[in-house]
Amino acid sequence: MSEFSSHVPGTFCWPELATTDQKGGVAFYRALLGWDVVEQPIGPTEVYSMFTLRGLEVAAASNLQADERQLGVPSHWNSYVSVANADESAKRAQELGGKILAPAFDVMDAGRMAVLQDPTGAVISVWQPKRHIGAKILREPGALGWTELLTNDTAAAEEFYTQLFGWKAKVSPEYTEFSVGATPDAGMMKLDPKWGDVPPHWMPYFQVNDCDATAAKATADGGRIHVPPSDIPNVGRFAMLADPQGATLAVIAITQRS
Repeated sequence: MSEFSSHVPGTFCWPELATTDQKGGVAFYRALLGWDVVEQPIGPTEVYSMFTLRGLEVAAASNLQADERQLGVPSHWNSYVSVANADESAKRAQELGGKILAPAFDVMDAGRMAVLQDPTGAVISVWQPKRHIGAKILREPGALGWTELLTNDTAAAEEFYTQLFGWKAKVSPEYTEFSVGATPDAGMMKLDPKWGDVPPHWMPYFQVNDCDATAAKATADGGRIHVPPSDIPNVGRFAMLADPQGATLAVIAITQRS
């Protein structure tokens, strides 16, 4: 078990689905990843769907905001990085050539957050925890295991994130691993032209016991496979999927962690 009561600043701490069909999305992921759900009211008509394992929070889902719908933003997963100060992180991101899409604001007594866009166009959120630390389980089946940036400009992204979060980059010809401490927390690869006009984005990897069975379950329940189950030497087996509303994610069965 990999349970957490806090997260080191600079590490990914929370995956959050923003979807055009919250009820449908919740049902899909509960069946796919074995999650329970706790619905928390966040307004007169809205709820925040908190996904849990063993009664501990691992992810969440909500409806796309009205302004996102008006702009044609599709269903997607938001990725949050834990920080000591959301205001300072947003300011620093802007100094490094990023954009502030949503200035730092309080989420009731849960924490303080800001939404940023890196110089390559990928969107990321920062989370300053108060009552809510983020995910209380990571890196086990049913929980977030990895977060990956797909971008057209890996050099610019590396410069931005290493300076913003203090990440260390381990660069190879086809892949970059990012870490704060000894254990890599995230990765980066160049967008493949064969994927079409896909914008730069961060994507969560959820750990599973059986990659092939999970991919088959996703398609049976209305999802799609973007990259079929494939082996990563000395790591495990992964697949890239889309849920019925179009949000992309990856699943990975770990056989060996570096």
